[in-house]
Amino acid sequence: MNETAIKILVAGPSGAGKTTLIQTLSQSPVVNTDVPCSTANRSTTVAMDFGQLQLDQYAIHLFGAPGQERFDFTWEILLDGALGVLLLVSGKDATHFPQARRIYDYLLSRNPVPLVLGITHQDHPNCWEGKEVASYLDLDPAAAVPINATSLESAANLLARLFDCVERA
Repeated sequence: MNETAIKILVAGPSGAGKTTLIQTLSQSPVVNTDVPCSTANRSTTVAMDFGQLQLDQYAIHLFGAPGQERFDFTWEILLDGALGVLLLVSGKDATHFPQARRIYDYLLSRNPVPLVLGITHQDHPNCWEGKEVASYLDLDPAAAVPINATSLESAANLLARLFDCVERA
């Protein structure tokens, strides 16, 4: 079978759900570089995550970028050759929005590819709505999708939305 590889970058602030989304979508074991986080009761990615799935003749390669600023030197490397970006941001904590904006500005200044915004942690009370987060990032509200990174249906919907944007670009 002749297959085409498609690279997708999954980016966003630390704790946005990037690793979880890749684990949910990947049909192969996920390669990750997570280590315990000293400031929270969780782990953090220090280099990248990698997962893949097969859709017809397409091999979708998902590359997860670390969210912490001290690892931002990896962003441009991971973005190289990407067809699109899934930018995740937690809707439960507006203090992460400036970091999401910084990541958005950085990535699209290097490689202006289609981007879809995934608003995670929708199960929290007082979660910010997609249109509000999109407004903060100066994005079209239609590019913002509320998601549950642990749900295959929700994660696949986000990926499908990105492919719709790629098709229109």
